[in-house]
Amino acid sequence: MSALTVVTGATGNVGGSLVSALVARNMPVRAVVRAEADAARLAGDGVQTAVADLDDLATMASALAGAEALFLLPGYADMPGLYAAARDAGIGHVVQLSGVSAGSGDMTNAVTEYMVRSEQAAAESKLPYTVVRPSAFMTNALRWAGQVRDGDTVTLPFPNVATACLHPADLAAVIAAVFADPDRYAGEVLLPTGPEALLPREQVAIVAEVLGRTLDFVGLTDEQARESMTADGTPQRYIDAFLDFYADGKLDESPVRSTVADVTGTAPRTFAAWAADHASAFTRS
Repeated sequence: MSALTVVTGATGNVGGSLVSALVARNMPVRAVVRAEADAARLAGDGVQTAVADLDDLATMASALAGAEALFLLPGYADMPGLYAAARDAGIGHVVQLSGVSAGSGDMTNAVTEYMVRSEQAAAESKLPYTVVRPSAFMTNALRWAGQVRDGDTVTLPFPNVATACLHPADLAAVIAAVFADPDRYAGEVLLPTGPEALLPREQVAIVAEVLGRTLDFVGLTDEQARESMTADGTPQRYIDAFLDFYADGKLDESPVRSTVADVTGTAPRTFAAWAADHASAFTRS
């Protein structure tokens, strides 16, 4: 019998895909959610559920009880406390989601800081663990789906920044493979990417082709990007972090790596395939 794996963030793009990937492998799963309604929706088909708040350690004991493996999102208020709770519950392996920027160790960047602190908590816990630092997700394109539904022009920040964006299902397949063979990947830092580096305008062109439409692309200046994020209510520390990454060039997510194929035996999905699967999100009602 496979180890019971606890998946945090089970209603998100990564956690939800991981639940599906583990079920497909006939590996027992406990999906951690914040709301009873989500628990009711996800339960069944080999999926247990637990309602808990990762910023409230008292709620985590029952979520972790009887489990042997844990997928953990980064950036919670008390990452060392979460690892202590995992250790107390008898968890034997943790996969810690992180980000590419953690490799820089730049603690002046708010995003990098919480990634690094999450990885540090894993290392200091003395639990067997694997760190996964994926490139940007293809699902980030959903942020501009409304522009496509409402008109024929897509305006995006950082037009000259290419990313080897990754399908969440491919990231989930990598993590599921780690849980299936944890000893092999203990102590590893994995960097999964998509199969090609694309500029924002190239992503827009692919969506246009999938939809059979003509879409115009407009790139924001860095100052316009700052103003847009401010208007959206993005906290200043994260505005500064994103500008540090993409305007100042401190983060490069363009390298294409073979990690997905190496770990899963299957090549990563293309952005065109993702766009075809999600065409309804960009389609006018």
